[in-house]
Amino acid sequence: MNFKDFLGFGVAGNFAGHLEQANEASDFKNIEVSEALQPKAIFPFYLPKKEESFLSTFPISSDTIQMPDTDYDVQIEPEVALICEVKYIENKIVSLSPKKFTAYNDCSIRRPGAKKISEKKNWGECSKGLSSTLLDIDKFSAGGILDHYKIASFHIRENEIHVYGEDSDVLSYSYFHEKLLDWCIEKFNNQVDIGPAENIGEYIAECDYPEHFILGIGATRYTEYGENNFLAKGDTSVVVLYDKRKYTFSEILKRVETREFSGESLSFLVQNVI
Repeated sequence: MNFKDFLGFGVAGNFAGHLEQANEASDFKNIEVSEALQPKAIFPFYLPKKEESFLSTFPISSDTIQMPDTDYDVQIEPEVALICEVKYIENKIVSLSPKKFTAYNDCSIRRPGAKKISEKKNWGECSKGLSSTLLDIDKFSAGGILDHYKIASFHIRENEIHVYGEDSDVLSYSYFHEKLLDWCIEKFNNQVDIGPAENIGEYIAECDYPEHFILGIGATRYTEYGENNFLAKGDTSVVVLYDKRKYTFSEILKRVETREFSGESLSFLVQNVI
């Protein structure tokens, strides 16, 4: 797949507790929600035809994180990415169909004073991570293959391995299945420019209504270590999606220790920090 032709978006606030850990919860104080655990906004991280914007730079890598030139803190954000087909009627999205899923690092800079979420999400090439191992989705509804997956993440520094994000069931997302897709479609079509949120429909129009999106559906909560430790050159970031019917967390940790990053029903994203 040529992801350079896709649009890249993320869902903010779809995992209870993450925004608080990232010190971002207050950014959304003026965003209205209909229920407590509802996600807060859709944000763009890659818009290839918005040429005057930093968002036109392709940020995705399957093996590298390029640190920003600034001294901002950088954190791994472990999550699931969905590769979606998009259909429109009269320039409005009417269906969003996830076809594949993969391990994703929505790597972010902790940038005080940033007005929009996107300003923390794309600082140039290799500022995002997407595993080259794409797994097929049978159905994005209850009982589908994704229901059996977990998300784990690790930080390797000087050969020491640290658990970075909580070992989390994919089903722990606040919005998932059809509820998530319906919410996303509404936001793509109607989200307004307010607070950290942007007018996404306007961006989609500028990019000529493409038929495919990469959609990161939210970062998990951090461990205490992950909340308080940031990336540095020479580190390695690892995000993995694994089928809990076939692997235990201990088995995944052992694979990280032995650098065995391939296997059935696994999507590993391993990035060297430079």
